[in-house]
Amino acid sequence: MTKSALARILARCLLAAGPTANEIVEKAAITLGRPWKWLGPMARRYVEAQAGAVRFRQRDAARFLLEDPGFQRHSRRLKIADWLHETPCMRPVSAAENWNLPEIPTAGDLARWLGVHSNELEWFANLRGIGSGRLAHYHYRTLNKAAGEVRIIEAPKPELKELQRWILREILEKIPTHPAAHGFVKGRSIQTFVAPHTGKRVVLKMDLRDFFPSIPGPRIQALFRTMGYPETVADLLGGICTNVIRGDVPEIYRRPHLPQGAPSSPALANLCAWRLDCRLSGLARAINADYTRYADDLAFSGDADFERVAIYVAAIAQEEGFAVHHRKTRVMHQGVRQRLAGLVANDKVNVIRKDFDLLKATLTNCVRLGPESQNRGSHPAFRANLEGRVGFVESINSEKGRKLRGIMERIRWE
Repeated sequence: MTKSALARILARCLLAAGPTANEIVEKAAITLGRPWKWLGPMARRYVEAQAGAVRFRQRDAARFLLEDPGFQRHSRRLKIADWLHETPCMRPVSAAENWNLPEIPTAGDLARWLGVHSNELEWFANLRGIGSGRLAHYHYRTLNKAAGEVRIIEAPKPELKELQRWILREILEKIPTHPAAHGFVKGRSIQTFVAPHTGKRVVLKMDLRDFFPSIPGPRIQALFRTMGYPETVADLLGGICTNVIRGDVPEIYRRPHLPQGAPSSPALANLCAWRLDCRLSGLARAINADYTRYADDLAFSGDADFERVAIYVAAIAQEEGFAVHHRKTRVMHQGVRQRLAGLVANDKVNVIRKDFDLLKATLTNCVRLGPESQNRGSHPAFRANLEGRVGFVESINSEKGRKLRGIMERIRWE
């Protein structure tokens, strides 16, 4: 048997064993027929190699063995005494052991859990990145951004969307989110994102470029492996939650990525940004500042030299797989309007005066001239749109919200 074939077989032992070095030695000894002395040091090196990293794939474990000095010295003397025939099982990292996630050890179990046939599961996961036209799983809408850039909104079709919602509800929402993350988290909002930065001398605002599509498919699959799902199941779950676009689109969309528009994407993005939030929170504590994140918006506040801080933030973001949109970086002192995510943070969290005045004028004209006169964009749900805008103001500033609500109630709708 070749060294590579032997490494692949032994790699299955490493993945099937428990997380400790002793459990790895025990499993490997059964497969190899004897407790070789080199297995202990190898197992400790293996555990150390995985510390703080995502759970290895089988090919990663095999590569580790091929590079391990103990395996290299003894590989010619090794034979397989007991072939491993075990049903795959959940192997969560220590932090994930109390998340109470559903047990899904095989692809067949995943199909039954999602309520689809095995062939449908492979089609929805689309790990080969094929399918277009009527076979595509998404509807697309392109938005033009500044400097000639584009953003593609990828809206999943109903059947795939339902699978993503199920994964969100039964898996992703059970995993704790970093305290600094405020976007798409129950109990947190744009207001809680801005609140820690009110009344501060200096506020730093930074923006992450292409936040959702910059998170690649392999990173999502690695996240599911970290939760404890076997490699095959993790790959299928990752495939269901990611997308590939074929055609004349920016390169970032032509590889497996997190689609902006899928219900599972915000939660997955927050989980993938966990290490980023940990490191930026640590940076903020080191300079006696506050840090929060709302999706791709980063905010720091305090008395530090934030021009220098911005350089460190960009470096950390790059190391964690993200990129800062430098043109959108702003250092705002108390003498100017400190604006974060469309709100003002100078003295208290408040709506922008210009936006409030414009909405008030629109509502007033609706009372005087009728709502049709103000629906210049032919919005199909103009009343609901106004209701949402008024409700937003009410959630931020109750006094201003009451004024707008009073005007809103005087509008005569046909």
